Amino acid sequence: MTNPVRSAFSVEGEGPPLFMIHGIGASRHSWDGLVKELRGQFRCISYDLRGHGRSPMTPVPFSLDDLVDDLEALRAELGIARAHFIGHSLGGMIGPAYARRYPEHVETLGLLSTAAGRTQEDSAKVKAVVAAMEAKGIAPVLETLKDRWFTPEFGERRPDVIANRLKQVIDTDAQVFLNVFHIYAETEMAPWLKEVACPSLVLTGEFDGGCPPRLNEFIAGELPQSELVILDGLRHAILLEAPERVARPVAAFLARHGDRRD
Repeated sequence: MTNPVRSAFSVEGEGPPLFMIHGIGASRHSWDGLVKELRGQFRCISYDLRGHGRSPMTPVPFSLDDLVDDLEALRAELGIARAHFIGHSLGGMIGPAYARRYPEHVETLGLLSTAAGRTQEDSAKVKAVVAAMEAKGIAPVLETLKDRWFTPEFGERRPDVIANRLKQVIDTDAQVFLNVFHIYAETEMAPWLKEVACPSLVLTGEFDGGCPPRLNEFIAGELPQSELVILDGLRHAILLEAPERVARPVAAFLARHGDRRD
């Protein structure tokens, strides 16, 4: 267990507060497309995980619990009593872990492109990616990840977005990147998802290889109050490839669950 960091963050819009939690080797700017769609109705609070973006570096290893501590420190700093929380990939694990520990602060939860209920084969595949990066270096494995994250059509249309995403990974400290990838690979939410009682939206892409509909159907089945959305034709990088398609079900879900202002 390490001490919480003071995370770098951005706030845009007015309305009910919405904390946005990014994934591995990314930054709060992963949410820019969604913020553009939601800032008219919500106070969008995006932040950089420790060791990412402009947030402080800390010694490794750190744990999922440490990342939850950082989120709680940010909530306390901003003085927000209750909020909506949404996370992508690893962020989709931090959010539920936070809601489990601090249910009194959570209005609703969004789990985007994340995983739980992995089979032994599923776990072996994601752990093999981490092992390959540790053995060969991160850069040589990125080409495989690029193909898992983006559709070929988007790759042809927006190579600049993909290049920027890969640069984010390369610019992230290697030990931090491998640390958070280990957290993502080794976290299994199945034993405790039933304890997360707040209304939850579970959403993923139809062709997300690591976080497929099968695992998201499991997540939705375990959460006591859940809605499931599968976005056809998309892979993992839904926030970058199709933020407007993500925003529609997210906005509709949040509208159904109150407009509390803190």
